[in-house]
Amino acid sequence: MTDPRALWVVAPNRAEMRPASAGQGVRLRSLYSGISRGTERLVLRGAVPVGEHTRMRAPHQEGDFPYPVKYGYCVVAEIADGAQAGQPVFALFPHQTWFCLPQDGYSPLPDTLPPARAVLAANMETALNIIWDSGLSAGDKVSVIGAGVLGALVGYLCARHPGCEVTLCDIDPARATLAHALGCDFAAPQDLPQGQDVVINTSASAKGLVQALDIAGMGATVVEASWHGEDMVALPLGAAFHSQRLRLVSSQVGALPPARAPRWNFRRRMDKALALLCDDRLDVLISGESAFDDLPDDYPRILNAPDTLCHRIRYD
Repeated sequence: MTDPRALWVVAPNRAEMRPASAGQGVRLRSLYSGISRGTERLVLRGAVPVGEHTRMRAPHQEGDFPYPVKYGYCVVAEIADGAQAGQPVFALFPHQTWFCLPQDGYSPLPDTLPPARAVLAANMETALNIIWDSGLSAGDKVSVIGAGVLGALVGYLCARHPGCEVTLCDIDPARATLAHALGCDFAAPQDLPQGQDVVINTSASAKGLVQALDIAGMGATVVEASWHGEDMVALPLGAAFHSQRLRLVSSQVGALPPARAPRWNFRRRMDKALALLCDDRLDVLISGESAFDDLPDDYPRILNAPDTLCHRIRYD
């Protein structure tokens, strides 16, 4: 096997192929990887705040922010050697042709999960964490602001709770088809229902968070699940925020919610995320596919296109 090659972000809006470290452990040959548009777009722009350079490091990242850096965390591979050769697995690893990890560094796919869909695993893991942080209960009225991949998966999970009334919101009216396919209602921002029990902002916009506070009912929970990078966010905390006794909660996948930590670990959470992907309806979240060798040219276009959901990379 030739030496591994990986995608490196080398300057604002510019990426190229470069050699990369293979690591140590079981050899894994990449089948697919997925582009996580929100975070990877910040990396491509060089917009990761200096104070977050350490916390924003991806597993097995090479290089340092802003550039050059090997970044990404959604790879589906197969075991390349030994008795388990051909077994598909998911790993948190950048876009790279092959690599090595210890056995506890990857998760085998369920038999009923197609490898091509498993690129959504990191997003599903994040969505599951958001649901936990929200305190969602059966019968709740829920609005999810931002119908990207993460917002759509959050809406999908909310809609599986008995009796929940779930509205997925986006500025793009074409996302209505996506919402309905995943069992959610759809609303434009100006049409969102009021008096919600739970509101989750995944839009990565200040306007989205302000609106989340506006539509929350008395004593409701508002979850901020976006990553704003270096952008400052101003909120109307002098309006109904206090009189409505709203609860504003941050959610970030890098830590388990305190109520779950005594019983859950990262491996259990990832295994559950993979199991939750065994639904053919979720294929609607794959908005395109590129060959790995075409990725340096395609990468800026994919990340800057507003209609991109999960763009899948194919390793031939």
